[in-house]
Amino acid sequence: MRQLTLSKVFTLIESGPVVLVTTHDEQKDNIMTISWTMVMDFTPVFAIITGEWNHSFTALQKNKECVIAIPTVDMLDKVVGIGTCSGKDTDKFAKFELTPVQGKVVRSPLIKECLANIECKVIDIIKKYNIVVLEAVAACIDTERKEKRTVHAVGDGTFIVDGRKIDRRAMMASKLPPGV
Repeated sequence: MRQLTLSKVFTLIESGPVVLVTTHDEQKDNIMTISWTMVMDFTPVFAIITGEWNHSFTALQKNKECVIAIPTVDMLDKVVGIGTCSGKDTDKFAKFELTPVQGKVVRSPLIKECLANIECKVIDIIKKYNIVVLEAVAACIDTERKEKRTVHAVGDGTFIVDGRKIDRRAMMASKLPPGV
């Protein structure tokens, strides 16, 4: 085996999928691209990593809500573009031709073009690590959407696209919570 530089070790376990997080700051909607996400357990609790370097962070802190929108591989160039410009001076919905949709619970918009949208409330911010813990309060999925493959960031400007789904539900039945 070849030694790997420790500064690149995160590329081995970079989380995924890449998501778009929407916020509303009382004046306008914004979108940020996030590749650092984490499912906390079988409950609808998630974590994202973001901080003051993202224009949306102030709205996230103040309003304590957002939407996690899950894009698919056909949206990759828009997802990267959103992540490489600032909402401070760019209307990302207009620039990337995305459609904001009013959610059921939060003021932050859903993104119509995404496969799924999860409306969330902020339940904790762990400042030392810039971890924002979110609880889902509503969710929807576009069952008519043909493209369902998501993308995962490696962390070095390359991405991995979901592949074939392999079913082992019967083997894992004793470990899955009811309804999953």
